[in-house]
Amino acid sequence: MFSVLDLFTIGVGPSSSHTVGPMKAACRFAGSLRTSGIVHQVARVRTILYGSLSLTGLGHGTDRAIIAGLEGNMPDDVDTTLLRHNREACARTRQLTLPGGRRITFDPDTDVVFEKWQRLAAHPNGMRFQAFDAEGNLLDEQVWYSIGGGFIVQGNPEDALIGIHQRPPAGTVFADAKEERSTRFPDNAPYHFDTCDELVTLCQREHKRISDIIWANETAMRPAGDVRDRLLAVWEAMNQCVQAGCCSDEPVLPGGLDVPRRAANMYRLLMSTGDVLRRSRHRIDVILESSDAAWVNLFALAVSEENAGGGRVVTAPTNGSAGIIPAVLEYYWHFVDGADEDGVIRFLLTAGAIGYLFKRNASISGAEVGCQGEVGSACSMAAAGLCEVIGGTVQQVENAAEIGIEHHLGLTCDPVAGLVQIPCIERNAVAANTAINAVRLAMLGNGSHIVTLDQAIRTMKQTGEDMLSKYKETAQGGLAVNVVEC
Repeated sequence: MFSVLDLFTIGVGPSSSHTVGPMKAACRFAGSLRTSGIVHQVARVRTILYGSLSLTGLGHGTDRAIIAGLEGNMPDDVDTTLLRHNREACARTRQLTLPGGRRITFDPDTDVVFEKWQRLAAHPNGMRFQAFDAEGNLLDEQVWYSIGGGFIVQGNPEDALIGIHQRPPAGTVFADAKEERSTRFPDNAPYHFDTCDELVTLCQREHKRISDIIWANETAMRPAGDVRDRLLAVWEAMNQCVQAGCCSDEPVLPGGLDVPRRAANMYRLLMSTGDVLRRSRHRIDVILESSDAAWVNLFALAVSEENAGGGRVVTAPTNGSAGIIPAVLEYYWHFVDGADEDGVIRFLLTAGAIGYLFKRNASISGAEVGCQGEVGSACSMAAAGLCEVIGGTVQQVENAAEIGIEHHLGLTCDPVAGLVQIPCIERNAVAANTAINAVRLAMLGNGSHIVTLDQAIRTMKQTGEDMLSKYKETAQGGLAVNVVEC
C-alpha cells in the first residue's frame, strides 16, 4: 500500500538512498534474526554493498548506517551524534550488539564490504546481509535494495550479479515485479490514478482540488486527525531543520573537503534587513511582487547543510533534495498573504501526489536516473504545492509541476568525493527558486501548455535509462573527477 506520507519521513542525513535505506534494511535483517530465534547462534554478520552504495558509500556514511541498523536503530530516532562516531567505536571495541543484547565480534574494515566491481542487476543500490555461526556456517542471507527516498525492497539471495558498469540484461524488470506494489493505492482508497492526466480528470469530474483527492485517500487509510498531525509534524521538523542550519556554529562540513557552512553567516547578513524567522510575518503577493530569493536560498542551504552534516532532516522526497520543499514552504509561510496550517497541509498533500507520480512512473533515485530524479522531482513537487495553495487551478498546478521538472531533465548526479555537498547544496537553493518561478509562469497563464507532466516524467525515465552509470551517483564522472580533491 502507498501513502504520500511515506514521501515525507523524518530521518537523518546525508542520504536517503545511501544512509536511511541501508539503515532500515540492516535493522530489518537484524530484527529478523531475533524473530526467527537464531540470533543467539550468530557469531558474525557481514554486509556486502554493491553498485552506487559501494562507490559512494563512505562519503554517504553507508557503513555507519549499516552498523546503526544492525544494532536496532532506525533513522527517525537514531542518535545522530552516535551515528557520526559508531564506526570508530566498533573499530576500537571490535564488537557489535544485535537486537536482543547478543554481542558479537565485528570489524567494520572486513565485515562491511564495498564491492566495487559488481552490482546486483535488479537495482544499482543493492546490499547483501549474511549471518554466520561460530563454525562459519551460513545461518541466514538476505538481499535488500534501497530504491530511493528511503524506500527499501527485499530481493532474493539468488538475484543476479553483473559488472559495475554493465547494463542489466533484457528482462530484468525490478520495478514491475517489486517496486510497483509499493506505489499502488490500497483498495479502500476512493480515488485511484496512475498518471497526472488521470488525476486531473478526477479533479475535474469530482470538482475537487488535488489536495482534496489526496486527503480523501489518506483519510480512508487512517483517521483524519492522524493525517493532519503527521503532516504538521513533518512541517515542524522541516522548520526546526531550517532553524538549526541557520544557527549552526560548526564552521565546516564533515567528510574531508572542508566545505564551509554558509547558512549561519547568510542569516546574520540577512537579519540586518529584518529577521523573517523571528518577526511577525510580513506578507507579499507571490505573483505581483518578486520573492526575496536571498531568503529562499538561505532556507534551502540551511537544510542541505544540516543534511550534509548528518543532522535530522525530512526526506522530501530524498535527502539529496531535502532542502527544496522546506525552502518553498518557508517562502509560503513567511511571504505569502494568508498562509496558515491548512495551507501547509494542502501544500504537502499536493506535493506528495506529484511525488507519487514520479516514484510510480519513473524514479526518485539518483543512482537510477541521476539527479533529475531527486532535485528535479523535488522542484516539481514544490512548484505544484505552492501553486495549489495560492489558488492555482488544477491545470495551472500541473503546468507548474511540469515546468519544474522540464528544466531539470538530464541533470546528472556527480557528487565530488561521493559527498552530498558539491554540487548538491547549492543545487537545492537554485531549484527552490526555480520552483517559485515555475509557479509564476504557470499563474501568469491559463493552464494550457504543450508538454504535459506525464510526458516529462516519461522523458525523465528514458533519459535516466540512457545516462551512463558514471553520472548516476557513482562519483566516477562529471564534477566528481574534474574537481581536484585537496
